[in-house]
Amino acid sequence: MTRVLLDTTVLIDALRGRPAAERVRNLRRAGDVPFACAINVEEVVRGLRAREPRPANHLLRGLRIAPLGRSEGEKAGAWRREFATRGITLSQADCLVAAAALGVGATLATGNPDDFPMEELTVEHWPVGE
Repeated sequence: MTRVLLDTTVLIDALRGRPAAERVRNLRRAGDVPFACAINVEEVVRGLRAREPRPANHLLRGLRIAPLGRSEGEKAGAWRREFATRGITLSQADCLVAAAALGVGATLATGNPDDFPMEELTVEHWPVGE
């Protein structure tokens, strides 16, 4: 049983019936555990189109929600500080998503793997929007 945190790019792709939709269904068939975190939920809800609230609710209800607490906040802040010393700016949201994935021992599935350069994080590229 593998834990996979689905980044917002993957969730939106799945919601809109693009390639990630089948991959998400395959996770369940394989007995894997799909996660998201509060950041992903907020980003999905913010970007909903007129016909999407009901399908989005169905999609999100089927996910476990990875917690975002103090340890995840500290990890995210440490990453932002560390990468900034190298001249690399990471977004707060991406660092929190990465920390949530790490916190539950999940691989992070994303359409934007370059946004997650953290060495201790396992990132899987799921091409989206195709």
